[in-house]
Amino acid sequence: MSFRISLSGMNAATSDLNVTSNNIANSNTLGFKQSRAEFADVFPVSAYGLSRNAIGAGVKLAQVAQQFDQGNVEFSGKALDLAISGQGFFTMSNNGATVYSRAGNFGADSDGFVVNPAGHRLQVFPPSASGTGFDTGKLGDLQLAVGDAPPQATGRVDIGTNLSAEAKPPAVTPFDANDPESYTHTTSLTVYDSLGAAHTQSMHFVKTANPNEWQIHTSIDGTVAGAPTTLQYSDTGALLSPSPGRFPMPAHDPGNGAAPMAVTLDLGNSTQYGNKFGVSALVQDGHATGRLTGIEVSAEGIVNARYTNGVSTPLGQVALTNFANPQGLQSLGDNAWAETAESGDPRVGTAGSSAFGMVQGGALEASNVDLTEQLVNMITAQRNFQANAQMISTQDQITQTVINIR
Repeated sequence: MSFRISLSGMNAATSDLNVTSNNIANSNTLGFKQSRAEFADVFPVSAYGLSRNAIGAGVKLAQVAQQFDQGNVEFSGKALDLAISGQGFFTMSNNGATVYSRAGNFGADSDGFVVNPAGHRLQVFPPSASGTGFDTGKLGDLQLAVGDAPPQATGRVDIGTNLSAEAKPPAVTPFDANDPESYTHTTSLTVYDSLGAAHTQSMHFVKTANPNEWQIHTSIDGTVAGAPTTLQYSDTGALLSPSPGRFPMPAHDPGNGAAPMAVTLDLGNSTQYGNKFGVSALVQDGHATGRLTGIEVSAEGIVNARYTNGVSTPLGQVALTNFANPQGLQSLGDNAWAETAESGDPRVGTAGSSAFGMVQGGALEASNVDLTEQLVNMITAQRNFQANAQMISTQDQITQTVINIR
């Protein structure tokens, strides 16, 4: 009996050493979660035995439990490196099968899909059809944009300006954009047509003989766009007309095959104060064609593509998955796990929401293996093995003594 008990102890110590060895071997594996060997005693049960005098029958390996403690987050500077700070797993597609991982060392394949070294594709919630938010009811592969960002024609120009309340009508009439003596103030900005070509739009302000009244002449590339618009201000300097300050410019044909430019001016924030002219805001909503310059990932897992034209386009929101019992997940290798009946059903959500951590872009989660702890475990398991081996040697001596009795 003692031989069997000691042999079970040696087997248990060997299992403990194997688990420790695997932990140490993966101390530099990204997203690796260390395991712990858990043991249970073996107790013989007999219908006629009494518990007060029954002797245990040794030990057995009950389970190898993975420890899903947080690993250190180390910054790498690579845009597609992602780390989860808190609970949750990256949701991955392995040829249609869903797997889960904590390792965020992602890259792009030849088709632009974001994959890990094993070729598993990162799953995201795609942008909604309305253009606002994301469709959290559907998962899809994250694919980086490979083409240029299309241009957008300018449709609105917001002008924040202060016109001098002490200004006098110009000495020269009529208005001539090429004669500075025929207008009081001017400002300009760059606007874009439907093909992304840049044009210069100028606004010339002319003080009239009427109190608190101005005219604004607009032109694109030197071509005056129709008749001027009259601006009327109150005796406190606020814009009265047109109300609420928006008015359309006549359509302008850029002459390069692009659609006619229909721009609306908004002077709702313009004023007539003091004796100085100033421009506080000059904003338009168009842009030229842009080339991809980089990828950004927010703490909520929103992946944005940045372009040279200043446009940032959302490509998707990283889908995280959590389980009621992560220790019930089945390890598949390649830093991946699969759900089981013991893990419970997957709960899919977004970073920062209930029961999910935050996503850190440009960083990686290191292994949660503590080498010092594992070396101590190795020594302990080695001593246990030696002690059980010594028990077998002692039992052998006792057995030999009995055999030698004459």
